[in-house]
Amino acid sequence: MPQDTAKQSSLTIRALRAEDESEWRDLWTAYLEFYETSVPDEIYQTTFSRLMGNDPQDFSCLVAEQDGKLVGFTHYLFHRHAWKADNVCYLQDLFATPETRGTGVGRSLIEAVYMAADDASAPSVFWLTQDFNKTARQLYDRVGKKTPFIRYQRP
Repeated sequence: MPQDTAKQSSLTIRALRAEDESEWRDLWTAYLEFYETSVPDEIYQTTFSRLMGNDPQDFSCLVAEQDGKLVGFTHYLFHRHAWKADNVCYLQDLFATPETRGTGVGRSLIEAVYMAADDASAPSVFWLTQDFNKTARQLYDRVGKKTPFIRYQRP
């Protein structure tokens, strides 16, 4: 996993560290609130533990740090795909604080995931977003390709 994969002025993209737990928790809470949801404390603990672990089936996390403070994160994982020989990379969560949106934080995090995927020989990176997430979709339209797939899930 990349240690310091991107720098932009005082912006550093790096791997999540154990001492980041409190700031990560605050950011993930804000992310979940944006999507009008929440999770119990047990899920915070389980997720952070998995992010800190070294099981290749678990998620990884990169954070955006600016002036000594975390201002964004991304959770991603690699998995097999029935249509490809290589693993694919699923970028599950991406968040930048409202005051840093439009400054390159989101783009830097996505590009860092692209680099991690390349390093892991997983050239395919994909993610989902909700149709109302217009601000993020403006970025996604520049750094990715919209597909025609519609997501369904078990009720």
